[in-house]
Amino acid sequence: MQIARVKGTVVSTNKSEKLVGLKLLIVKPIDMETFEEKGSLMVAIDAVGAGEGEVVMCVGGSSSRQTVVTDGRPVDQSIVAIIDTIEVDGQRKFEKFRD
Repeated sequence: MQIARVKGTVVSTNKSEKLVGLKLLIVKPIDMETFEEKGSLMVAIDAVGAGEGEVVMCVGGSSSRQTVVTDGRPVDQSIVAIIDTIEVDGQRKFEKFRD
């Protein structure tokens, strides 16, 4: 699993029938030690209703096809959770802003 931040969206009008109706988001991995974004941008299928700027948990490979939304579909990266808080060694690394 990888923690990442949603950076944007992908719109595709022509795609495989098995991808029709799926929301495609661009995510950037977050380093858990520094909580800074690092690595390359990736496209992930949104299985949980995430939005731009949110910190999310992503899974890749066969795990990405084990959600109700992605079962039997040709995906290699899925967003499976929207993160509320992250705490490491008793230190709060992240807390989602709430209204």
